[in-house]
Amino acid sequence: MHNSDSLLRYPHPSRRHALLCSEGVVATSQPLAAQAGLRALLEGGNAVDAALACAVALTVVEPVSNGIGSDAFALVWDGENLHGLNGSGRAAAALDVEALRASHETFPEWGWPGVTVPGAPDTWRVLHERFAKLDLERIMAPAIAYAENGFPVSPVVSQAWSEAALQYPEIPLPELSGWEKVFAPRGSAPAAGELWSSPGHAAGLRLLVARGLRDFYEGEIASRILAYSDATGGLFSAQDLASHHSEWVAPIMASYRGHEVWEIPPNGQGIAALQALGILDGLPAPDSWEERWHLQMEAMKLAFADAYRYVADPAVVEVPQAGLLDPDYLSGRRALIGPRARAAEAGSPSRGGTVYLCAADRDGLMVSYIQSNFMGFGSGVVLPELGIAFQNRGVCFVLEPGHPNVAAPGKRPRHTIIPGFLTRGGRALGPFGVMGGEMQPQGHVQVLTAMLDRGLNPQAALDMPRWRVLEGLDAVAEAQAPAELLEGLRARGHRIEIDAEASGFGRGQIILRSENGAYAAGSEPRADGCAVGY
Repeated sequence: MHNSDSLLRYPHPSRRHALLCSEGVVATSQPLAAQAGLRALLEGGNAVDAALACAVALTVVEPVSNGIGSDAFALVWDGENLHGLNGSGRAAAALDVEALRASHETFPEWGWPGVTVPGAPDTWRVLHERFAKLDLERIMAPAIAYAENGFPVSPVVSQAWSEAALQYPEIPLPELSGWEKVFAPRGSAPAAGELWSSPGHAAGLRLLVARGLRDFYEGEIASRILAYSDATGGLFSAQDLASHHSEWVAPIMASYRGHEVWEIPPNGQGIAALQALGILDGLPAPDSWEERWHLQMEAMKLAFADAYRYVADPAVVEVPQAGLLDPDYLSGRRALIGPRARAAEAGSPSRGGTVYLCAADRDGLMVSYIQSNFMGFGSGVVLPELGIAFQNRGVCFVLEPGHPNVAAPGKRPRHTIIPGFLTRGGRALGPFGVMGGEMQPQGHVQVLTAMLDRGLNPQAALDMPRWRVLEGLDAVAEAQAPAELLEGLRARGHRIEIDAEASGFGRGQIILRSENGAYAAGSEPRADGCAVGY
């Protein structure tokens, strides 16, 4: 922002005001989950307690996007330093890539092949052990209550659930039979406002409380996962589960308009957002809406071309992270942007379904957290008696031999989910994120430029109409984008059309802290959620 303390500016009409508070705040896409986080704060917990309570509750109240079998990433500001946590899992050791290549052109979306070891439970454990104040029973109590007693399903969640209920039962895979038992036991999804409960989900969470979060990987829960995997054609071994541990990583950074923007390093795609911002930082902030969108879209296409070519598991292949963010390399990429749209190709740098939430407390502890099944409910594989829906992150692998992100046993795929964090001169401003597959780095660029170029507050930045680049010159924009803006972009060569489905443009949350300790928070108008605080 032009002034990081100007939290009340509204240059763009907003559907709702930013939440202002000073003691603690939680923002996410489902209001009951936000309330679970706020409850943790009110019971004496800190921002990590709030984030965990919110994250676990989201597995119940927004199962269309995440579950106990998700992956997760986090950025935590401890008051002095920023810590990154990579909670993504690896492919099973028994994954037969040659067999997949013989029968599929791309990685299969449904069933066991796409399930990598879920990382969320261990991510919860690591965060809890290092930062939390409350015990697991108190943190998970709201989620267990929602699962046991039921909760009224929110509208956006209900819509996505209904679409899934038409899809999963039609997929002829034996391992998908558990999905309908848990999520559509009467043959249909719950309507908005309908009470829904999940005894299996409650049982799974109670076991995690009673036996500890590592039980998912090395205890009774692990044994039941392995038995279900064996019975339905899965690939997991006891070693696959037991060897999984979340990893502390050094966040990566790019400068933009005098601020530092932080992301998780590869295998996450946060580097794409940083590349785009680094390209744009060398250009003057445009005055016209058309020029802003054109430059942002062109920078994003260049960043995506590199991300798709180079982002992979750095434990297995070399990822040219430093080269991709090198100022000289970014300058060369910037020089490719002209007045007209162009398709982007990867450069040659030097070598060297998702939920998002953020939380902050009175002491300045702040958390940027993201958790995902990837494609809606994920793989469709569900362990019914424990309510565990497994992600399908393996879909992000490629089958092309020699590609850095080619599927391999024990390897982590390129990941779309990216929590973000903003500082200025080493002072924490706060967490932000925009969930939604390939929309995520595009959303990061759009909300940050809205705040830092135009001075919008968090809520107004989230309310702005959005664009999304596709392949080549193709792009889509939200229905509220002005017609003259779209015509101007088409005249520049962008093949841009309207997409009336709001869910494709991501769902974000932002919390910023002023120098006097006050928080301003915004929550995505395209979702059911809210920011709550006190």
